[in-house]
Amino acid sequence: CGVSIGEDGPSQMALEDIAMFRSLPGCTVFYPSDAVSTERAVELAANTRGICFVRVSRPATPIIYNNQEEFTIGKAKIVRKSDSDQVLVVAAGITLAETMKAADMLAAKGINIRVMDPFTIKPLDITAVQDNAAACGGRVITVEDHYPEGGIGDAVLDAVSSYRNMIVRKLAVNAVPRSGPPAELLEMFGISANNIVKAVNDVIKL
Repeated sequence: CGVSIGEDGPSQMALEDIAMFRSLPGCTVFYPSDAVSTERAVELAANTRGICFVRVSRPATPIIYNNQEEFTIGKAKIVRKSDSDQVLVVAAGITLAETMKAADMLAAKGINIRVMDPFTIKPLDITAVQDNAAACGGRVITVEDHYPEGGIGDAVLDAVSSYRNMIVRKLAVNAVPRSGPPAELLEMFGISANNIVKAVNDVIKL
């Protein structure tokens, strides 16, 4: 799903799917980010009562987790962390891979970010979002290969809505996309590593 499928074009990208399934009562929405977490998501979905939706990316994303990693519905993973993180970035699938690239680019300039893989968007790990956002000075960026409405960004906004002094910047696909190479589309629609770096630099000035 998403613009990252590339040349097949917008009719195949399903950029509203998370919003649709989040709206269904009792639905569990998985968004794994590598082969290991995808296998675990399918296993958990097969053993979970009710509707389950597993959103996967087409590109071959890097392996993040070892084969022994345990996953739980409603529990996020922190995949990058330091004691001097200035922004929490929440991303999944192809945008998690782009966020890891952005984290390396920012680290080279002395800026550290905390990177969260939510694993499930519904239920979202609300406590993890709140605690890690607070640890990063209340600055949060969400990055998703999905339309802005109803996806990861809105789920995170719900999680921090009762907290003061929180800033959430959403990076998402803001227009009906087109056919093209995946890397070019990620750049064009503002969810590439370069765009994440720019967003972090903007947010830390607020």
